[in-house]
Amino acid sequence: MTLPTINQEYFVDFLVKLLNISSPTGFAEPAIAFVEKELSQYKQLELTRTRKGALVAKWKVESDLPPIALTAHVDTLGAVVKEIKSNGRLKLSRVGGVQWPTVETEGVWVFTEKGEKIRGSVLIDNASGHIFGAAGTETPRNDDHMEVRLDARTTSEKETRELGINVGDCVAFDPRVEVTNGFIRSRFLDDKACVANLAAAIKSLAESGRSPKRTVYFHISNYEEVGHGAAAGIPSEVAELVTVDMAVVGAGQASDEFSATLCIKDSGGVYYEGLNKKLRALAEKHGIAYKTDVYPFYGSDGEAFWRAGGDVALALIGPGIDASHNYERAHMDGLNATTNWIMAYLLD
Repeated sequence: MTLPTINQEYFVDFLVKLLNISSPTGFAEPAIAFVEKELSQYKQLELTRTRKGALVAKWKVESDLPPIALTAHVDTLGAVVKEIKSNGRLKLSRVGGVQWPTVETEGVWVFTEKGEKIRGSVLIDNASGHIFGAAGTETPRNDDHMEVRLDARTTSEKETRELGINVGDCVAFDPRVEVTNGFIRSRFLDDKACVANLAAAIKSLAESGRSPKRTVYFHISNYEEVGHGAAAGIPSEVAELVTVDMAVVGAGQASDEFSATLCIKDSGGVYYEGLNKKLRALAEKHGIAYKTDVYPFYGSDGEAFWRAGGDVALALIGPGIDASHNYERAHMDGLNATTNWIMAYLLD
């Protein structure tokens, strides 16, 4: 069985557009809406929302086999305003696993309650080398010393509040997307790259006139980065759940940017051996480049569903992503391998 062809131009266009939509956890509605609009073009899909805002796309197929599901998330790392300082600058509270050194000097948007966007940048509170000298390089990059300098005329808490900014407002870091030489560099490839994998797989199947072998639910999560994204929204009738999330590339890991990866174990323990074997067999049957790996500092939406009592066989696959939770990078070879693996699974 030959897999449908992946539309490379579509994949890249979809992913770049999604990456450029700010969607920190708790503020992911614009990204969910974008994916919903994109998937609405397929008459095969029935789209619904969960009460906490996740998107579920059902592709119903007449079959005696129990349904399956795949999940990926659009929410990203980010921050909210914790405090408006006396000098008008902002102290932040991080959302998800933001590492302060990775976002120092990064541009941000502050989204006010009234829907306005105000530009700024993340700096340490003694950033000027001509004033603080070496002290700036020795300053700890932590919650106490990082601040947002607003690109607005403000030097006081009062003036910042008059801009419409309040404690709790969303702060989104720039993704800085660049496509070059087969690589895609950007923040938040975790996990928007995998949402693009699902969208590309759906498009390829639909346009080739093929359908999954059984009913499938595509669950687009919006609270993964804080640990409970897919805890709800996966129907109880689902027998197998494949989480599609990034594979960690770096020292001590087997994963690379040019392959997909099957995660055997992470911080939540081991995944389901039977489904792992099935996915390995499919990859080998279709000549899909893949690795197996273990991630000690990693958790997934599928495990959130397990912890919530979900009775499914669970596995995790995804493209190799370098510099996770930093300025990430993927390659089209690994991204294509993941899309092909998804299609092979749906058609099996």
